[in-house]
Amino acid sequence: MTALPVPEPTGAPAGGVPRRESPSSLVQAIRLTRYQLRDYLLSRRFILMMAIVVIIGVILSAVVGHYRPHSLLDNSNDLYSVLWAMFVYVVIVFAGIIFGGDAIAGEFQNKTGYFLMGLPIRRATAYVGKYLAAFVASMIAVVLYAVIILANGVFYFGGGAFTLAFAESFALAILYTLALLGAVFLFSSLFKTSTYAVLVVAVLFLFAFSILQTVLILVVNVEPWMLISYAASVISYPFSSGLPMHIIHANAFDASSPIVGYNPTYLEGIGILLGYFVLTTLGGLFLFEKEEFT
Repeated sequence: MTALPVPEPTGAPAGGVPRRESPSSLVQAIRLTRYQLRDYLLSRRFILMMAIVVIIGVILSAVVGHYRPHSLLDNSNDLYSVLWAMFVYVVIVFAGIIFGGDAIAGEFQNKTGYFLMGLPIRRATAYVGKYLAAFVASMIAVVLYAVIILANGVFYFGGGAFTLAFAESFALAILYTLALLGAVFLFSSLFKTSTYAVLVVAVLFLFAFSILQTVLILVVNVEPWMLISYAASVISYPFSSGLPMHIIHANAFDASSPIVGYNPTYLEGIGILLGYFVLTTLGGLFLFEKEEFT
């Protein structure tokens, strides 16, 4: 009796050796995120970022503990409106600069991108992996700062320190982190030198946007809706008893008086942050896709 031929496994070549398939883009992105995050956690920049957070938190805690201002210690929302809402921006900006400033530019300067692109990995996958790693590292810094501020709340107000308002503000801080990192990665994709990328990002987010916002409001009398620094003020809104006026006049009883200030509405601020996140992230990815590695 003639033996029947044994069929080869599906997808195997004629020699019978199973063909190894490349992992999916999602799996590759998760792996890249894990490896990049490990590099961050073992780097000096991570220690530096955590030190910055601790220094800011300790200084603010010491000032409040020494002077005991009544305006901050009436209730937890008053305390958080200053210690959290006014300084979490600084933590997020520094985290974005430290973890994302050279994330893409470094691939060109250090030639690592040249070897990475030789692997069966899409550029979009590498970009997403680096972005997620920078986001997780940044959120570790934000969470550490939140723990320090909540510890102040527990010290002054007891077990009710963690409030719904703080949770809402924390969620807005996450959105701001996403938007800021999108913009940071966009600028990082514009440069092939890490020093230039970090310097430009630092100047923009620490000085330039704030100065431009002041000029637009006080000199030109234009609402600076296009600036991320303008939209970020919504992080403080959950601690207010009522939303601030969208347009502030010199004379509250005379709407025809010269405009002296603007505040974003709640939905406007959230919309601007979402727009920054989507547009800048896609813009940075587009530039990364078009750049040539040499």
